[in-house]
Amino acid sequence: MLALKTENLGKRYTLHHQRHYRIYDMLGDWVARAKRRIRHPFIERSKPKDEEEFWALRNLSIDVEQGERVAFVGHNGAGKSTLLKLLSRITAPTEGRIGLKGRVASLLEVGTGFHPDLTGRENIYLNAAILGMKSWEIRKNFDAIVDFAEVEQFLDTPIKRYSSGMSVRLAFAIAAHLNSEILIVDEVLAVGDMEFQKKCMGKMDEISHKEGRTILFVSHNMGAVLQLCNRVICLEKGNMIMDTRNVVEGVQQYMASTQKGTNDAEWNNPGDQYENEYFKPLRIGLYGSDGNIKLASVKHDDDLYVEIEGIVKKPTPKLCVGYALYTLEGTRLYWTYQNDQVNSPDEVPMLEGHVRLRSRIPLEVLNLGEKRVELEVQIYRDNWLVGPGQNKAPSVSFRMEGPVTPSPYNVLQRGGAMAINAGWTLKGE
Repeated sequence: MLALKTENLGKRYTLHHQRHYRIYDMLGDWVARAKRRIRHPFIERSKPKDEEEFWALRNLSIDVEQGERVAFVGHNGAGKSTLLKLLSRITAPTEGRIGLKGRVASLLEVGTGFHPDLTGRENIYLNAAILGMKSWEIRKNFDAIVDFAEVEQFLDTPIKRYSSGMSVRLAFAIAAHLNSEILIVDEVLAVGDMEFQKKCMGKMDEISHKEGRTILFVSHNMGAVLQLCNRVICLEKGNMIMDTRNVVEGVQQYMASTQKGTNDAEWNNPGDQYENEYFKPLRIGLYGSDGNIKLASVKHDDDLYVEIEGIVKKPTPKLCVGYALYTLEGTRLYWTYQNDQVNSPDEVPMLEGHVRLRSRIPLEVLNLGEKRVELEVQIYRDNWLVGPGQNKAPSVSFRMEGPVTPSPYNVLQRGGAMAINAGWTLKGE
């Protein structure tokens, strides 16, 4: 049974490009246009040169079965949020049709449906009513909503004093307890902390499997997509370019497309990037034991080294230079810095001037597939110089190939991020 059907769905916006005018030029143009309209009222008016049509979605036809958990993925601007707004009836399509079976609960933006001056208690009633809950349903689910959101202490505090994470917790709790057939969730869950994200994923998994609800999910967290969804639809520039029920393959294809142009084995600073007063990175690359750059795939018994070259401008014990290793789906496996070995015979001094750092990647514990090495530089517990939350860090990548172990029974990729040959012995009586 279909829960959702779209036919040739499209959404067009008009972009206005501001031109710089002097005030009397603007007034003169307006008067001239008004005169032309009076003299020739039936002449078709051409679009102003400062207006442009933009199709956020075009010719989108999707059938979603009841109980499916569909992830919409794509780059920023691909049309994912526009699609969810159309399905939530927040905005109307320019063309095409949408068919929905059952009630829809949506969680699209932080604070949507909340009044900032009302308390958490009052907003539960307001937001639940907007979503279509009857008053008896709200009373029945009130305690469960408060419990799930963990906001009992702040229940009589105005929402405007809530953090964005608290607002998201409350909004999701309301949407999850609405007896709806379709739950629409945008990437707003990324605002919450890790513990609450796990709680939300568990709740969505529960209502999908046990209650048969349909979930439409937008996220840049591929780990969440792999955990929750059984179908992946990829959008690009408003068009659907992939629709697959093989979620692993779909995620890998999407992640591979995001790494185009960044999957080389060496990155060199063009000259003016990542300037700061402590450390300027010049190069990061992947090399074999012979010192040559590694462009091909690697196996568990190979040697692979990360080399980082840069200039120490202002030495400090708090300077951390290293890298983080990620899977293709974006899961961070580990990170390491040059000062992990402080107060040991292998300590690496970071003196002023040119430095070249080298670290071996433990290939023997890695699972198969694409891996990404991202440069990280920070002043410990102070600020990031290169890395997460600051700007897109330089990265290089490699591919692990099998077999996982020498055994003929374990030649394919295992589940999980690691593939460790731990070693086994037979213990006597």
